[in-house]
Amino acid sequence: MPLDPLPPETGPRHWWRVATTIPLAVVLFLTLLFFNVLQMLSYVLVPFSKPAFRKVNTTLAGTWWGWCVLAVERLRGTRLVLTGDEIPPRENAVVISNHQQMPDIVAVMMLAKPRGMLGHLKFFVKDPLKWVPGMGWGMVFLGCVFVRRRWTEDRGRIERAFAAIVGERLPVWLVTYPEGTRLTRAKLERARRFAEERGLTPPRHTLVPRTKGFAATVEALRGHVAAVYDLTVGYEEGVPTLWQLALGQVRRIHMHARRFPIETLPEGREALAAWLLERFREKDDRLEHFYETGRFD
Repeated sequence: MPLDPLPPETGPRHWWRVATTIPLAVVLFLTLLFFNVLQMLSYVLVPFSKPAFRKVNTTLAGTWWGWCVLAVERLRGTRLVLTGDEIPPRENAVVISNHQQMPDIVAVMMLAKPRGMLGHLKFFVKDPLKWVPGMGWGMVFLGCVFVRRRWTEDRGRIERAFAAIVGERLPVWLVTYPEGTRLTRAKLERARRFAEERGLTPPRHTLVPRTKGFAATVEALRGHVAAVYDLTVGYEEGVPTLWQLALGQVRRIHMHARRFPIETLPEGREALAAWLLERFREKDDRLEHFYETGRFD
C-alpha cells in the first residue's frame, strides 16, 4: 500500500522553521516573477537567434531551480541517497519515475544539478498549469510539454514539441511520470481493479502506467536521446509535501536509478508499452523491498 503522509511537525522547532522559511519562499517567488519578465523580454530574440532565446531561458531556469536545490540541500540539510546505475553528466535522456508528491520533482532536480542538466529539464505538465504565474509561465518559455491527458487532443502538441527538440538539437532531460497522477490509496485501488481486469499483476505501491505517451516519446526522440533513466523514489517516515520539504522535515530522499541505453529498447509501440509495464512491475517490487528494509539494493 502507499506510504502514509509524513506526520506534521509541532512545537517550538516547527514554528522556528516556519518563521525562517516564509521569507525565503517569498524571496524565491518574487525572483521567479522577475525571471518571468526576463523570459518575456527574451522573446524578442526569436526572430534573430533561437539558440540565444533558448540559452537565456535555460540559464534562468538552471539558476532559479539551482537556488531551490541549494536551499533544500544546504539550508535544510536534505540529502539525496542515490543507488543503482551511474548517471553520466550532460547526456540527453528520457526520464521516467514513480510519483507520490511534489518532492519527487525536487529529487529529479537534485539528480540533474551536478550532472549539468538542471536548466535542460523539460516536463510533461498538466495543461492548466501554463496559466499559473511563476512556475507555469516559466515552463511555457522552456518548451515543456503541456497535456490534457487525452491522447487525441495531446498528440499534435506533443509531436510539435518533439520536433523542436530534435530539429534544434536541444540538450534535454525529458521528465515524464507515466502514472499520470500522484499516488493515493483510492487511486491504487482503482489501478488494482484495472490491472486484474486486463490480466496484469496488481500493483502494491505504484499505479498502472499510461503507455501511449511513453511509446510516442521514445519513437520520436530515438537517435536524439542516449538513454532512458528509470528512477524510483522512496521516503523513510512518510510521503512529504513540498512545504514539509521546505521546512526541513525530510532528512533523506532515496532514489534508485537504472540507465537503459536507447538502442536496447524494443521497436514498435506495443513492444514499448510492454517494456514500460515491466519496468513498473519491477519498480513495485523495488518499493516493496525498500519499505521492508529501509533501503534500495
